[in-house]
Amino acid sequence: MTAALFREDAYLRDATGVVRAHTQEGGIVLDRSVFFPRGGDQPGDSGRLDWHGRSLSIATAMRGDRDAVILVPAEPLPLPAPGTVVTQRLDWERRHRHMRVHSALHLLSVAVPLPVTGGTIAAGHGWLEFASSELPESREALEAMLNGFVERDLPISADWVEESVLDANPALVRSMTVQPPRGQGAVRLVRIGRGAGQIDLQPCTGTHVARTGEIGRIRIGKIETEDGQSCRINLTLD
Repeated sequence: MTAALFREDAYLRDATGVVRAHTQEGGIVLDRSVFFPRGGDQPGDSGRLDWHGRSLSIATAMRGDRDAVILVPAEPLPLPAPGTVVTQRLDWERRHRHMRVHSALHLLSVAVPLPVTGGTIAAGHGWLEFASSELPESREALEAMLNGFVERDLPISADWVEESVLDANPALVRSMTVQPPRGQGAVRLVRIGRGAGQIDLQPCTGTHVARTGEIGRIRIGKIETEDGQSCRINLTLD
């Protein structure tokens, strides 16, 4: 098991860690990780490891067995030995763009209250696909609604609840393709807004910005129907 530092503090850019193991494919497992592993449509983080005057670029991170985070080197270079203390350094600019886009897509799921059938997060842009063949009536109105949420600078926070809470409120799950992980007794919910100003609450294991104002201006890109059964809405960030 790898302690998920990225989940405790999405703004943590550097941290030490101890090498616990190597995978057969040449990956590195640490005792704790600031690198978010690919999942829930969010890419794995990149960056580097430093130790004893040496450095190794990390291309991405992925999930392993028993909640391990596997760091994938960018090149086939010698790995730090098990037991080595390393310093993890994120490619912060890339991660922060992922956080902004991820939070923007949550806002999009509020503005378009339909089941989500797919999505992608990239550095500066992303899309959601909805279970409807109908296009939004007005691209301008949709964009204005999203930027209205941004301008309100709503807080974004996360809470852990019992799985039974999710069982009693199945409508909290917006995605039809990405289901929240089960079997650990608790589920992480991401909340946008607070009290009477809350606009969204849904399961999510990814990283987000602290407030909607940090997302920046959202621009709606191409809107298209897929196979006449779904609608894909693309967005980009300034």
